[in-house]
Amino acid sequence: MKNVTLLVLAFGLFAFNVSATNLNPIKPTDDLRIQMVDLIGSNYVDDMNENEYFAEVLFTVNSNKKLIILSVESENTELESILKRRLNYKKVNHQPTKPGEIYLLPVKIIKEI
Repeated sequence: MKNVTLLVLAFGLFAFNVSATNLNPIKPTDDLRIQMVDLIGSNYVDDMNENEYFAEVLFTVNSNKKLIILSVESENTELESILKRRLNYKKVNHQPTKPGEIYLLPVKIIKEI
């Protein structure tokens, strides 16, 4: 039993280490960023309470040129939901240089008063 536990622990640490070393997100191109900003839009901002919101969107583009949202990190859960809904599986005009390329897009939303 002790050997099985040790084997499972070793495999878990190896898998975590491999996944952490492969995650080196890059900055999206200006054209891709502009397309994503257009997809996000701004018609939901009036319903939000704060004047500024920040989020980090981790995503990839599949072979069909569709955005695949991997995660959205923000203090505002409503903003996370909006960004996922507006971006996930939306088609863009971008072909990644390498398959499985991961991008990180910082998002700052400012509510105009």
